Amino acid sequence: MRHLILFFLLATNIIYAQKNKTSENIPFNEKLEKLDKSQGLVNTFFGDDKLYFKIPKTVLGKDLLMVTRLKQIPGNYSPYTNAGSKTSEQMIHFVKRGNTIDLLQISTVNVANEEDPINLSVQQNNFNPILASFKIEDEDDKMITVEVTSFFNTDSPSFNIIGDYQKKEYKIGGVDKSRSRIDRVSAFPKNIEILHTLTYSVKEPPRGNSSNTFSFQVNHSIIELPEDKMKVRFVDSRVGWFSLRKYNFSSDALKADDYRIAKRWRLVPKDKEAYARGELVEPVKPIVYYLDPATPKKWVPYFIKGIEDWNSAFKKAGFKNAIIAKEAPTKEEDPDFNPEDIRYSTVRYVASTTRNAVGPSVADPRTGEIIESDIIWYHNHLRSYRNRYLLETGAANPKARTLNTPEEEIGEMMRRVISHEIGHAIGLPHNMKASSAYPVDSLRSGKFTQKMGIATTIMDYARYNYVAQPGDKNIRFIRQLGPYDDYAVEWGYRYYEDQTAEEVKTILEQFVDDKSTQKLYMFGGYNNDPDSQTENIGDNTIKASNYGLSNLKIVAKNLNDWTTENGQTYDDLEELYGEMLSVYRRYVYHVANNIGGVHETLLHKGQPGTPYQLVNREEQMDALAFLNENVFQTQYWLIDKGLVSNFSDEGTLERLININVNLLKRLTSSRSLNEMMNSNASLQGNGLSVHELLNQLTDDIIYQNETPDLAERELQKQMINHFEDLIEDDKLASEIKAYILNIQEDLKPYTRKLSKRKNGILKTHYLFLHHSLNDK
Repeated sequence: MRHLILFFLLATNIIYAQKNKTSENIPFNEKLEKLDKSQGLVNTFFGDDKLYFKIPKTVLGKDLLMVTRLKQIPGNYSPYTNAGSKTSEQMIHFVKRGNTIDLLQISTVNVANEEDPINLSVQQNNFNPILASFKIEDEDDKMITVEVTSFFNTDSPSFNIIGDYQKKEYKIGGVDKSRSRIDRVSAFPKNIEILHTLTYSVKEPPRGNSSNTFSFQVNHSIIELPEDKMKVRFVDSRVGWFSLRKYNFSSDALKADDYRIAKRWRLVPKDKEAYARGELVEPVKPIVYYLDPATPKKWVPYFIKGIEDWNSAFKKAGFKNAIIAKEAPTKEEDPDFNPEDIRYSTVRYVASTTRNAVGPSVADPRTGEIIESDIIWYHNHLRSYRNRYLLETGAANPKARTLNTPEEEIGEMMRRVISHEIGHAIGLPHNMKASSAYPVDSLRSGKFTQKMGIATTIMDYARYNYVAQPGDKNIRFIRQLGPYDDYAVEWGYRYYEDQTAEEVKTILEQFVDDKSTQKLYMFGGYNNDPDSQTENIGDNTIKASNYGLSNLKIVAKNLNDWTTENGQTYDDLEELYGEMLSVYRRYVYHVANNIGGVHETLLHKGQPGTPYQLVNREEQMDALAFLNENVFQTQYWLIDKGLVSNFSDEGTLERLININVNLLKRLTSSRSLNEMMNSNASLQGNGLSVHELLNQLTDDIIYQNETPDLAERELQKQMINHFEDLIEDDKLASEIKAYILNIQEDLKPYTRKLSKRKNGILKTHYLFLHHSLNDK
């Protein structure tokens, strides 16, 4: 019996060893062939929870772009992170180092001519980081095989899946490899797509997450960058354009010459001879956007129009049908279609409570060529436009006097938002200067607004015409593309066949020289220029804001009727009231920004004008008079008891006081006062001095109001306290502190005198002011 047992044990071991030996002897390539294979730029083999890349040696050292996007995210994760959000974009190389393949991140910021000796130093001082290193599993004359499983099953360097803020807020731990996996891999001739799931432990998850877990589905696109590089276009600061910064160490200038290249799609005419004759020509490869299948059908026509509206601007550059919108193909029509695939540009419709839309793009870091972009529309953005349409145009626009905004009206707004985001995606940044180009009273003309819109570009934040008054006829209330858009697209997309980038730069500089000093074609950002503000329209902020406030007072009187029907709660009324205060704040701040302001005109030497000039003193004094009438004196129409009593048990006076006090503190912050003193001392123009500003504010808020009401008394107290805070602020110039000390000394006998003359509440108020001044 013992011999029989030994025999069976020996036989079993021999059989197991033979099986194991047989498995080990299977050639590596035969093992690969048993996995799911996909051939393309890099051949991929996927199965048994393993992923292998078989890399052609011709791909080694090639310029590749790796783009990482989120395909699915946890609920309630982050308001501005969604399915489709890009988390990283980087140029990479696969490089062989001995028995490994290194994945390098390549920088293209610092450059030099290859034949220039300094190029060696540029390389030595810009050493490329190693993102991953893979052991070579197999190699032949043409291919090298590596396993990349671990790279995609962890939160590898440069993926940037979790932001620092979210990591701290939710106390997110590391990746749980047991709950992470590679889901799908597809290879194509010019790109590879890898879809995988990463799961993290979470100590403090958001509400509704009881699993203490976050899982993300992530898509990586690795695309071969074109060997035929697009000709770069050097940026002109007078034309707004998204760009990439470069430093040329081979420059003849006595420094590392920094310059910017524009981010543009590559549009090449099909018929170059016809194009040269001035005929409109289709591009070889148009810009194509696919609509998210999740887009509600009723909005699809408006999205398509918003995209293709830009064809009118591309005609100025000589192209027709340059940009095309399509509905996403079905699985039967295109089984390979994937919104995360970098070959497809999409407009994503995101089910989110976030009120926003964005238009990012992916560009070749060497040349600025835009390869792909994804417009993202957040569903709840409809709510923002519905509310503001009522508040800003309702007085003059009967169609806006409801929260059930007509479909054609909300569709038109969506169309223009999509156009705005497409503008970003073709290279255009915001141009806040554009909204100040048109005369204010022209915005009350139906003929003018229907033709010209309400600003010279769709790329401003001039969303609505709040200037038009009740009784004005045939008014356009919603923004549209304008003359600046035509001009900017012509600058960016006019095709030049034979000229070098430097020659094109010279041609375009002349083109801009001829136009950039005209208001229709001016560009400006967010500086201290009252003509470059968000949400404003018209060339005179005081006049425009007076019109806006006149309309807003009408809206306030009707807000209850326009927002709430019988049988409803007052929730919508409360929401719209809060947003009405924001609109009021915006109108008065448009005027306040004249005070201490500096007009900016982007010029090159030889053009007429001065780049920076002070806002005229008279205009600043007019702005102060406006603020005194519309801010520092209590605006009772904003706290109407019959309105506020419908939704608040606490009242809203404090919210109004906060607007007033914050505006005062903004005008007289250490930074604002220091900048105002410096600009007055060193810039051209006759501006308002700091001394005059402080005296005028004190006169308006205190001396000219001896019988202040509750809100005005609080403003006076806050002003006294703020002046003392300024005296204690080390950052405030001592010259300005002297002005404030003088004001305080003058106020002491004044408040003492009034405390003796007044009775009741006013007596206690002035006693408080007097003691506050003497206790400091």
